[in-house]
Amino acid sequence: MENERGAQAGDSPSPRQSVRKNLEFEPLSTTALILEHRPANLPAKPAEEAEKHQQQYEEMVAQAKKRELREAQKRKKQLEDRVKQEENIGNAALTWSQEILPNWTTMCSSKRVKELWWQGVPPSVRGRVWSLAIGNDLNITHELYDICLARAKERWNASSAPSTTTDTDTGDAGSSHADREASLELIKLDISRTFPSLCIFQKGGPYHDVLHSILGAYTCYRPDVGYVQGMSFIAAVLILNMHTADAFIAFANLLNKPCQMAFYRVDHSLMLTYFAAFEVFFEENLPKLFAHFKSNNLTPDIYLIDWIFTLYSKSLPLDVACRVWDVFCRDGEEFLFRTALGILRLYEDVLTHMDFIHNAQFLTRLPEHINAHTLFSSIAAVSMSCRNRKWTQVLHTLQKDPERASPVLKR
Repeated sequence: MENERGAQAGDSPSPRQSVRKNLEFEPLSTTALILEHRPANLPAKPAEEAEKHQQQYEEMVAQAKKRELREAQKRKKQLEDRVKQEENIGNAALTWSQEILPNWTTMCSSKRVKELWWQGVPPSVRGRVWSLAIGNDLNITHELYDICLARAKERWNASSAPSTTTDTDTGDAGSSHADREASLELIKLDISRTFPSLCIFQKGGPYHDVLHSILGAYTCYRPDVGYVQGMSFIAAVLILNMHTADAFIAFANLLNKPCQMAFYRVDHSLMLTYFAAFEVFFEENLPKLFAHFKSNNLTPDIYLIDWIFTLYSKSLPLDVACRVWDVFCRDGEEFLFRTALGILRLYEDVLTHMDFIHNAQFLTRLPEHINAHTLFSSIAAVSMSCRNRKWTQVLHTLQKDPERASPVLKR
């Protein structure tokens, strides 16, 4: 029986085989089942049914071809966009390296450069741009970094042994042996949690020792500040864009800015002032969401502290965070709070339908896939002007009159 059926099949090709000869691609086998002959023990298909199945099959093939064509066109457009983006980045890199950087002092404040800045600094020149924009008001040299690093290594070597000198002998007034031990342990712990998906800062990774060195050197440079959780993310971003000593210089100067120093030294009064200033612009830009947060007692400290501590490098995708850093280096601390408002604006529709717990969870763990263009469009729509007063004016007014700070935040 099987041989007879095989012979019959060989003598006259099935409709499915005939159709496939005319196709440019092989359809999935399941799509052609309707063209199969019925088993020999069943009556043959009526001509009308066979014609109907043939039509259905041709429609499925046509739809499959359309789908393939759409996907091919989509892939082609993505490739063209990528090529165009790479060309733009290459052209921008030339502009920055050949025109802007050699004439930094005269060009950095020009309208054209500010527009280029907003579009994102090319990765190839990002480190140099950040270094220049952050500056070196502390006058730290490469030699000073080497000295701080050497002292840090001395501490690491002596950390397992009992302290035999007083704090005054080591020149670290106010920093006890126990404090130094705790700081070293916190650095080790934090490094292991810094950009874990990259696998380059963890023990055995190519940048583990570099990150450890910069953080250790900083604790020697600023024993009054020491190491604070979250610093590792800032240092790591700088390491990815600069040489080690330059990254340390930028790191120390960055943390010396008023906003960062207020947060890292936990200056409660000044932090409240920053939160209050933020709420002024929050209410101005997003009154509905602001009222929703107020009714749920969701205060800015719940989500802003982590964003500010790590300059968004922990909360946003790394490439997006670097774009935020670009404009932060241009506009200063104001842009950190403008970015926060941009994020809230981007997710306003979602957040207004959440309760306290879900809002807090959402804002402390933002979606993993945030598009830079979409976020920056949202940030661009945020106005940092309230009743003709800019950020610095509002902040200065609140600093002069602390009683005007948000009562909700005073705990």
